[in-house]
Amino acid sequence: MTNGQDSSIIFKLTENKEVIVLKKIDLITGFLGSGKTTFLKKYVRYLLDKGEKVCILENDFGAINVDMVLLQDLLCENCEIEMIIGGDGAEAHKRRFKTKLIAMGMKDYTRIIVEPSGIFDMDEFFDLMYESPIDRWYEIGSVLTILDATLPDVLSKQSEYLMATEAANSGKIIISKAQLVDEMKIESTIAHLRSSMEEFDCSRKLNDNSFLIKDWDELTEDDYRKLSNCGYVHSDYVKQSITEDFYRSLFYFNVSFDETELKKVLKKIFSDEKCGLVHRIKGFIKGGKAGWLEINATGERIELSDSEYGQDVIIVIGELLDDAVIRPYFGENTKVPECVS
Repeated sequence: MTNGQDSSIIFKLTENKEVIVLKKIDLITGFLGSGKTTFLKKYVRYLLDKGEKVCILENDFGAINVDMVLLQDLLCENCEIEMIIGGDGAEAHKRRFKTKLIAMGMKDYTRIIVEPSGIFDMDEFFDLMYESPIDRWYEIGSVLTILDATLPDVLSKQSEYLMATEAANSGKIIISKAQLVDEMKIESTIAHLRSSMEEFDCSRKLNDNSFLIKDWDELTEDDYRKLSNCGYVHSDYVKQSITEDFYRSLFYFNVSFDETELKKVLKKIFSDEKCGLVHRIKGFIKGGKAGWLEINATGERIELSDSEYGQDVIIVIGELLDDAVIRPYFGENTKVPECVS
């Protein structure tokens, strides 16, 4: 069953006949490099245009979150950004998540947007929403999952599981980069997702209405209205454990390349099997017309763009990464302790 609401302001009557105004909390999920932050920026601008007061919660296990930098241009009187830092275990992360939501519940936001790590346990979110006092202040709004149309044909079993569980409870699965591929590739990607969900005995069966397939530059106000009210789906699947050190993030500072050299280096890292399986490289280096070059790269696509905002770090994210192999590509640079991002 899909749970959806038509308004951001929801009233709840307690057993003592006390009327409480609940805040909607939306969750935007998606595997590494799928395009969560890009979509989030478009979605939040729609909500702000509708008069919402929004707080974006960057719910990340990493000690460094460059996505916070990418969202700076959204900051205004009606939009704030918060972050949960982690790196010391799932339970500590969950406690920080709950503490942050309690603090935010006392403010006058009308909607909270949670953007978690690409490596995220969906049960953490749903379990927390039913805990006291969170259940007194919040109502789950829309759970939106971003699915990359350029998804590789083969993923590790752990990555297949993460992709499947992120889609299992989604009110709408939004295809990213649809304009970059043909219809056959999109159909193949959707079939891949269905196969992954079946592998883990997911009770949800996807249909055409489960997806939004459209160039994001062509999304209409009606598209965003439907997304903001699409709710979520109750679904079961066989729970799997994620090996703690399977996914790694490596951080590199003071990297200096021109744009042409940087692209060559990134391509080599993605193609070098000795590095491990690199899913995504993101971050900033100094340069470009505006002061910084923003890096957003996957094995299929490398994007470098000018940015007024930046943080001097490159983050390499993937499976079983080997720092001793990757570091020489960037030169003799320092790095902070690794964590999942």
